[in-house]
Amino acid sequence: MTRSGEEAAAAHKGVGERAQQALERLLAEPVPPGLYLVATPIGNLGDISLRALATLAGVDLIYCEDTRHSRGLLTHFAIQRPLRAYHEHNAERERPRILAELTAGRAIALISDAGTPLISDPGYKLVRAALAAGIRVTPLPGASALLAALTASGLATDTVLFAGFLPGKAAARRSRLAELKPVTATLVLFEAPSRLAEALTDIAAVLGDRPAAVARELTKLNEEVRIGPLTELATWARSAPRGEMAIVIGRAPDEEVTDAAITAHLLALPADLSVRDAAKATAEALAVPKARAYHLALALKKSHEG
Repeated sequence: MTRSGEEAAAAHKGVGERAQQALERLLAEPVPPGLYLVATPIGNLGDISLRALATLAGVDLIYCEDTRHSRGLLTHFAIQRPLRAYHEHNAERERPRILAELTAGRAIALISDAGTPLISDPGYKLVRAALAAGIRVTPLPGASALLAALTASGLATDTVLFAGFLPGKAAARRSRLAELKPVTATLVLFEAPSRLAEALTDIAAVLGDRPAAVARELTKLNEEVRIGPLTELATWARSAPRGEMAIVIGRAPDEEVTDAAITAHLLALPADLSVRDAAKATAEALAVPKARAYHLALALKKSHEG
C-alpha cells in the first residue's frame, strides 16, 4: 500500500527535523585536540555524514589534497575553516608543521579529494607520525570508492585485496599482475580512464579471463557498474568510457587454487574446529568445492593422528 502525498510529506518533514536536531547537537559539542580523518563524498554531496560536517566546522584547520577542489565542498555546506594543502609533493615539508600544531593542542582534520583519507594518498605517514607522538587519531568513516565498487560488483567480499593503481607502463604492469596472480582473494584496483582498456587486456592475459566488474563515476549522474569476463570488459573499454574507475576482479578459479594453498588455510584455522566445519570455512574463503576441501581436511587430520 503506497503512502499518500500528505503522508510522505509529513514523513519527510519528520526526518528533516530529526536530522537538523542531530546536527545541531553535534555542532554544539567542542572538537577535542587531535587528528581527524574525515571521509568526504566521492561524488554525491548527500553522502557526507552529519558527524563529518560538525567536525569540519569545529576543527581549527583542515588539510586536503587540493585546496581548490575541497573549498568547493566547504563552500557548499557553508563551512569556513582555514584550508591548507597536504599531498605527495609537499608531505615531507608539511608533516613536521602539522605535528607541531597537533602537539600544541590544535584540532586538525585531514580529507582527501574524494572518499576516505589514506586510500592511495600519503596520509598514512602523517597518521603513523601522530600515533608515535602520542596524538589522538580519530577516523570518521564514510564514502569509499573501494567499498562501493566491491559491494556493487556481485563478487565475493569475504577475502579482499586492494592493490591500488597498477604501473602505467606495460612491462611493469604485467610484472605486478604476475605477483598478484596467486592471491586467493577478490582484487580491487583503481585505474585512469585513459589506460583502462590496455590495463584490462593485460589483466586478462596474466590472470586469465576471470569474472570482473568496472565501476565508474560512482554516486554521480553517469554512474555505471559494468559486469562480465575481463576480455569482454576490455573490448567495452576501447570505447573510452570517462570518469573515475575502479576494477574488481574475481578470485582465481578453483583449478588455480593449489592443494598447498587449501592445506595452508586449513592449518591456520582454530584446532578445535571439526573436519566438516574447517572444510566449509576453507571452501567458502577460497571458492573451491567443499568436497575437495573436506578431502584435504580429512587427510590432514589422519596425518596428525597417525
